[in-house]
Parts: sequence; C-alpha cells; structure tokens
Amino acid sequence: MSFKIGFDAKRAFHNNRGLGNYCRTLIANLNNYTRENEYYLFTPTPKSKEFIEWELKLNNSHIVEPKSFLAKKFSSTWRSVALSNVIKNYDLDIYHGLSHELPPGIDKLQIKKVVTIHDLIYLRFPEFFKPIDRIVYDKKFRHSCRSADKIIAICEQTKKDIIDFFNIDPSKIEVVYQSVDQSFYKEISQEEIESVKKELSLTRPYILYMGAFVERKNAIGLLQAYASSSLKDRFDLVMAGRGSDYLLKLKKEILKLKLQDNVKILENVNDEMRKGLYSGARVFCFPSFFEGFGLPIVESILCDTPVITSEGSCFPESAGSGALYINPNDIASIANALEKICNDENLSRSLVEKGKEHVKQFSPENTVKKLLEVYSNL
Repeated sequence: MSFKIGFDAKRAFHNNRGLGNYCRTLIANLNNYTRENEYYLFTPTPKSKEFIEWELKLNNSHIVEPKSFLAKKFSSTWRSVALSNVIKNYDLDIYHGLSHELPPGIDKLQIKKVVTIHDLIYLRFPEFFKPIDRIVYDKKFRHSCRSADKIIAICEQTKKDIIDFFNIDPSKIEVVYQSVDQSFYKEISQEEIESVKKELSLTRPYILYMGAFVERKNAIGLLQAYASSSLKDRFDLVMAGRGSDYLLKLKKEILKLKLQDNVKILENVNDEMRKGLYSGARVFCFPSFFEGFGLPIVESILCDTPVITSEGSCFPESAGSGALYINPNDIASIANALEKICNDENLSRSLVEKGKEHVKQFSPENTVKKLLEVYSNL
C-alpha cells in the first residue's frame, strides 16, 4: 500500500535543534525504508544550504513553499492561516503535523490527520515560559489534538500528559518513539574522535553536557556539582549548545566559581562533530528536570559513553537500565554520580552494555514500522 503524505516541514528546514532533528530523521527514515510513498514537505521558503541539500538526497519528496509575493513575505501567516487551502490541492491521503500543530480549517478536509505531540512542558513547568507563549501553545496544541484522527506521542510520559491535561481518549494516542539519526549507527574511529577533539581544542579528559542552554535543562546544576566534586584536577567540563539569557547566567556562574580554565562552552558544534564529541567523553551528564524524550541520552549510549540522567519524566524510557539516575534538584546527588562513574571503568562498561540493548527499540527500522502501522490503520 502506498500513500501520498504531507508533512508540516517548517522545522525540518528552519530548525537545527530538537524539533528540527526529529522532523528530518522521521522523513529521512520513511524515505529510506519505504520507497513507494510520495512525500510533500510544506514549509516557508528554505534558506539553509545544508537543509536544502538534505532534501535533495530524498526520493519521492516535493517541497511545497509559498508562491505569491505576499505569501512569501508573510510566510508565518501562510503556514498558519492559508495552509489548509494549499493542502487541499495535493490530493493527500494523510497530513502529519510533526511539531504539535495542525493548521486551522484542516478538520474540514477529507484526508486523515496526524499530529505529533512531543511534550506538554508549558503546562508542567509554566514558570519556564512567557504568559503569551503559554496561551499560544495551549490554543494550538488543543486544536491539534481535537482535529487529529490520531495523535502520536513520542513517549509514554507524553501520552499520559495528553490524557491528563487534555482529557483525550487514550485509544486516539499511539506512542511512536523518536529515532536517532542514521549516522549514530555507524562506527567512528579513534582517529575521527581525536580529530574532533583537536578541532575543538579539547586536550584533557572531559565530562560532557550537550543540549540547549535553558533553565529546564539544569546546566548550572551540573556546573555546581562539578565544582563541588574532586574531579576538577583530572577532568574538564565541556558544555555544548546554544542559548541566550540562561547562557549568560551560566557564564557568570563559571566566573563566580573560578572555573574558567576548567569549563569549556561550545556554541557552534555541528552535526558532524556531535558524534565525536560524545564518543570522546568520559561520561555524558544530562540532569534535566523534564524532557519530551531525551534524545541526547540515546545518542550518547550509541557512542559507547555512559550516561547520568534524572529520575522520573521520560528518562527511564530513554535509557532503561543503561544510566545512573540522579535527583536533578540535589547537587550532591549529581556530584556523587559523576565521581562514581569517573572512578569506575567496570560500572561504565556495564551501563553502556545495558543501554545499547535498551536503545535497540529506537532503531530506524522499528520506528518506521510503527509509524507505517499508524498510517495504515487510518
């Protein structure tokens, strides 16, 4: 059975972080494992050469972008207000909103509608969001869940939140785990790892954090745990990601703790560097308070690097028994876990072995199979 499937692909072409990675990986996996389908990628005009080249490698995909001068100039309005009128011209079987959203008016179209909900963090932790953002998210997310024939949650935690917060019938929700980019399933040589470390001027063994610099992810908590540990003489702390206000707070805290010679902030790590950065680390520490899935945890495990992460949320789904769990609100808990792993090679190897067995369920083959079941059942 073949399908004509439309995707809300804005973030695939305009976002190089979590949601963008999710969109690109899902579309590429479908393309690689199901050649009979046709894919229509609805997006404001792509500008990134990297993402345009990514799309050119796909088979049977078509970019659908604004055509008129006004639609191009007001592309956000085109995507939100006018998109349903555009979609109806393509005779689709399914339209899939990959990042929480379905456009207004889509419920009137005679096609099947799917939406992926990644998390409801704006409801769980409203203090991390501006009031206007919470209002907009709530309106969009609730509309999408009402309009969709099927909701995809990227973990069981998110499914539970959709049921609890939105009072959605559980039978309408399917859990389809997020997959990891294909590159993480290919072995990396020691020479490649050393090349990345050299390019990033990493000369000492290091503890790694990788993720956006936002309050929810608790990078300052990790910094304070590192400062209180006995590891500073042997290990640097490498923190890779991007941010604004919280990043400034983090840099001030580094100066306050007099750790500027021990802590390295990397703001421009590209996709090619990430795998080498994970692989070269002694341990990956991700002490976030809450996530939709925790993809960096799976990426680290696939790079044979042991993981420290938080109790609760989706983290046990992401790592299984392949991580050392901490209380993200307890600095001593994080510090003790860092020392435990950095001083115990056997524990590190054991965690990686258990983790690699657990993350097999997130393979591209498994996620594509589950997603196609959702489409077929519709």
